[in-house]
Amino acid sequence: MRMGLPGRPGRARRGRRPGRGSPLWWGRGLVHLLALALMAEVVTAATSLHPPLGRPADDSALRLAKPYFPATTRFYADPDNPAAQWVRDHPRDRRAAVIRERIADEPQAAWFTDTDQGRAEAEVRRVVRAARARGRLPVLVAYAIPQRDCGKHSSGGMGDLSGYREWIGGFARGIGTSRAVVVLEPDALAHLTCLKRRQQAERFSALSDAARTLRRQAPHARVYYDAGNSRWQPAPVMAERLRRAGIDRYGDGIALNVSNFNATRDEVRYALALLRTLGRPRLGAVIDTSRNGAGPTHDHRFCDPPGRRLGTPPTARTGIPGIDAYLWIKQPGQADGCAATAGLFVPGYAFRLTR
Repeated sequence: MRMGLPGRPGRARRGRRPGRGSPLWWGRGLVHLLALALMAEVVTAATSLHPPLGRPADDSALRLAKPYFPATTRFYADPDNPAAQWVRDHPRDRRAAVIRERIADEPQAAWFTDTDQGRAEAEVRRVVRAARARGRLPVLVAYAIPQRDCGKHSSGGMGDLSGYREWIGGFARGIGTSRAVVVLEPDALAHLTCLKRRQQAERFSALSDAARTLRRQAPHARVYYDAGNSRWQPAPVMAERLRRAGIDRYGDGIALNVSNFNATRDEVRYALALLRTLGRPRLGAVIDTSRNGAGPTHDHRFCDPPGRRLGTPPTARTGIPGIDAYLWIKQPGQADGCAATAGLFVPGYAFRLTR
C-alpha cells in the first residue's frame, strides 16, 4: 500500500525510503545486488592475478634457464656415420648425392651399444678426439643398460648391473676431459613398467650410478636423461622417475622424442611442463628432430612409419628458455625394427626421408 501526503494520494513523501513492495525498492535492490556481484568478481580476478605472497599462482612461474649452448655451437658430423659409409660404398647409386648432402653431412649422434667395454671405450675416445680436432661438439648415446628395450626390437645391453657399471666407467673414460653431450639410455625410464619392482629399483640405481660416474670422470660432458616423449608418460610420472634416477644430483637435463616422430612444438610444450614439474631451473632439454618434419602418423605409429620427413637440422639456436638444442639423435635412415633389423641403415628409407 502506498503512503501518500494528506489530500495528495499517490505521491510518496520526499526523502522517505520506498516501501518493500514498491517498484523503486526492487529496482534499487537489484542494482545493489549487481554491485556486490561485480565487487566479488573483481576481488576473485585480483586474487587470481596476484596470489598471496608465498603461494605461486602456477608452476609456469618457474623461471627456466636460457639455452645452455651458444647459438653458434657447431655439433659434430662423424664421417663414419651409417649414411656416410653407405654413400662411400655406393658412389654410383642415383640416391647417393642426396643422401650425402641431406643426411650424411649433417651432425648426428653416435650410438654406443657394443657390450665389449674395451671396444666401446676406444670408439668413444675416437669420436670425441675427432670432434675436438675439428672444433665441434659430439653427441653420444649410451645405450647398453641391462634388459634394454625390454626384449623388443632393440633388445640387448649388458648382462648384469656389475657389467654395466664397468661399461659406463669405460664410456666416461673415453670422454675424459673433453666436451660432449651425452644422451643417457633411451627408453630406460619411459619403459620402466615392463620390469618387476626389484628390477625397477635396480634400474633407478643403475642410471643414478651412471650419471654420477659421468659427472666425476667426464666433468665437461653434459648429461641428458632420456625422458620418452610427449605421448608416453604424463609429466608428473616421468618427473618422479627422473628424480629417483638421480637427475636432481647428477643430471643436466632431459632428452625427448628420441627415435620418434612427434612435432617439435608438442615436444617443447611437454619439455617445459616436465622441467617445471621437476622444479630445477638449471636443467634443460634437447629434442630429437631427426625424423619429425612431417609429424607423426594419424595413429602415432613408431616403427618405420611411411611418409615421414627429416626435421629441423641440428642447432642450438632455439630461442626458448629451457630448450638447449634440437639434435639428430636417431640417425636418419636407420630402421626401427620393422623395415629391417633395428639399427640397420636402409637407403630407400633414408632417401624417402629427404623428399
